[in-house]
Amino acid sequence: MLDNTDISILNELSKNSRITMKELGEKVHLTGQAAASRVAKLEDSGVIEGYTIQVNQKELGCFMHAWINIYTKSTSHQPFLSFIETQENYLLNNYKISGDGCYLLECKFPSNEVLDQFLVELNKHVNYKLSIVINKL
Repeated sequence: MLDNTDISILNELSKNSRITMKELGEKVHLTGQAAASRVAKLEDSGVIEGYTIQVNQKELGCFMHAWINIYTKSTSHQPFLSFIETQENYLLNNYKISGDGCYLLECKFPSNEVLDQFLVELNKHVNYKLSIVINKL
């Protein structure tokens, strides 16, 4: 069971996973050594599964953020999944969902032309509904 200090540690690591244990300890009112011990326990117990980076897609030249609801044409999803595996340059996340559609893709594209070509190829495997992100609030 997590206590308030553990939750505070997770919140701080979510903001900056590269924070030093001394800085983390100061933020959660522990010594650096105590903070490191708590983090190790959270890792050992499986609460912290890993650390990652957040990439600024605009700096990589991907200005269009799109969400695409996927509606499969058949019960075999493998052709779609095989196609998606080849699209790692544009695909941020592929969620299998219930409700409206079978999958939900989160994608970034450098231009309308690239998005259009992606959709033409995608439509060979599935139907879709496209939503373009205007602004992140």
